Amino acid sequence: MFGKTFVSSLALLAITSANPLEVRITKEKAPKPEKKCAEFDYEKLSLREIGQRNTLDWRMYLLHRDEPISFWHDVPLYPDPSNKNIINFVVEIPRWTDGKIETRRPEALNPIFHDEKDGAPRYVESVWPHKSYPFLYGSIPQTWENPNLNHTFTGFPGDKDPMDLFDISRDDGYTGQIKQVKLLGGLAVNDGDETDWKMLGIDVKDPLAALVNTYEDVEKYRPGTVQAFRDWFTYYKVARGDDIIPIIGETYQNVSFVVDTVEESHKYWQDLVSGKEDPGKISIVQTSQINLSSWIPCKDARKKLNIPKKGSKPQEPAEKPEKYHWWYYLSSEKKLIEVPGSS
Repeated sequence: MFGKTFVSSLALLAITSANPLEVRITKEKAPKPEKKCAEFDYEKLSLREIGQRNTLDWRMYLLHRDEPISFWHDVPLYPDPSNKNIINFVVEIPRWTDGKIETRRPEALNPIFHDEKDGAPRYVESVWPHKSYPFLYGSIPQTWENPNLNHTFTGFPGDKDPMDLFDISRDDGYTGQIKQVKLLGGLAVNDGDETDWKMLGIDVKDPLAALVNTYEDVEKYRPGTVQAFRDWFTYYKVARGDDIIPIIGETYQNVSFVVDTVEESHKYWQDLVSGKEDPGKISIVQTSQINLSSWIPCKDARKKLNIPKKGSKPQEPAEKPEKYHWWYYLSSEKKLIEVPGSS
């Protein structure tokens, strides 16, 4: 990483001191991870929920063998690196729910939280005929929409987040769920002049998964679905007063293209957590990449990062504003239809 082999320990010290976020390079062997963190075991995952839902203080942490880890940086992208059509998926928003739930970039180990707007929890309106989010929605771990360059296909910088994915499986899902999904295509969304990919996937355990390999295949078994979801991404913000969101290329990109795009995003993520890219306000603390200076032993993470030892007692979610119980209707021109006295 640093060029030719160093001829003295003094030169080594100077180089590593000047690059605090780079990969550790020492004469000693890298420390061995403790046994409980050595191998990622999907059966050993659990969740820790803190606070009341529908509030800004609410958090959902991911645990591996009862130790906190990062949804974003520690869940592997590929369940099997030899098959890049199948990826892991972090469910943030279950189907037909309206809270804008996502991975928190600047917070250590990136728990899931309720996003805010104007100091209050953010929600998505129900635009007829779709009740809030009409699919499972969330993020692809170990990917990054790089904001430091204009992406070749879109011509715009990334939005700083992990890549988004919507899952058309028949189950409703739950917040914090880690699923394995098959990639079927993707939409290159231009949201506010930022690249914001929306990858289309289906749970490998869904009965339909064995029958579909592309977004075109879905049409045979669920006619109109992929077009309806494509259109939803363009107009779902109109109810709050925003404009139609453009989709670059107008339609879905094929599987081979999005598989390569996800892999490219994974490389951007590697540059992020290694310090090759300036993380800015993003927390890159992680427990799985032991050779990076962003690594922290999982057994030390809870105490050093002040993560609560226990979850909160179950409680009812806080009430959301009345307007998010309403339906919103758009004209054929995708303009909000407003009825006098209804707001």
